[in-house]
Amino acid sequence: MIRDVALGQYMPGKGIVHKADPRLKILVLIAFIVLIFCSFNFAALGVVTAAVAVVIALSDIPLKYYFKSLKVIIFIVVITSVINMFYGTGEPIFRFWILKITMSGIYRAIFVTVRIILLILVSSCLTFTTSPTDLTDAIERLMKPLKFFHVKVHEIAMMMTIALRFVPTLLEETDKIMSAQKARGADMESGGLIKKVRALTPILIPLFVSAFRRAYELAMAMECRCYQGGDGRTRMKSLHLQKHDFFCILFTAAILAGVVLCDVFIAAAI
Repeated sequence: MIRDVALGQYMPGKGIVHKADPRLKILVLIAFIVLIFCSFNFAALGVVTAAVAVVIALSDIPLKYYFKSLKVIIFIVVITSVINMFYGTGEPIFRFWILKITMSGIYRAIFVTVRIILLILVSSCLTFTTSPTDLTDAIERLMKPLKFFHVKVHEIAMMMTIALRFVPTLLEETDKIMSAQKARGADMESGGLIKKVRALTPILIPLFVSAFRRAYELAMAMECRCYQGGDGRTRMKSLHLQKHDFFCILFTAAILAGVVLCDVFIAAAI
């Protein structure tokens, strides 16, 4: 169900990941994304997978919420894996018409599947353990050098965080609209693909109206509070690196070294 989607939700906690500096968490996320796509063998990918498992364990978030995040992309993962199976080279294991499955294609499908899953898990860990306010503050501070190029850093950070914050809200609104339409006798499950797409029309129109209404109410609320952006505004919470933040830096550096060593030595052995 749409109400079960956990994407974009923040869950308060007292774990080490919750206490970490949000700026550092964003940088670590970027580092993990790079490492995920720079793992060119199973050993390197295993190191990254183990690191993501450790981060999930330290996040103090129940596993069921991570599984809910994966439910959103399970269809994309399956389709991508199947497609990549037919792009391998070498002696075919199975052939049907012009399609063939090779061992390299199977390896490629496994790599793509694991990479997408790891990407969603580590991204979910950031949103689960970082409040929208901290996320906005961290993004703004990391993008602060762009102010020299007259980039509106605060506005960009605010838009990104508001969009992330309203993902679960819009999903919940969609679920309510679908339930209301089904209660009125709307059939959204039977028929072919074209009929199912047409059945989405009575859902999308109220959803867009609701989204614009929420945006207008949010703009009015910000205006009534005399919100003027980031210039000259003080912060209630100052961000400083703590001891556990240095542990996160060392942990990320160790994972980076492990992936590099696996890629270099195993590639050289092959």
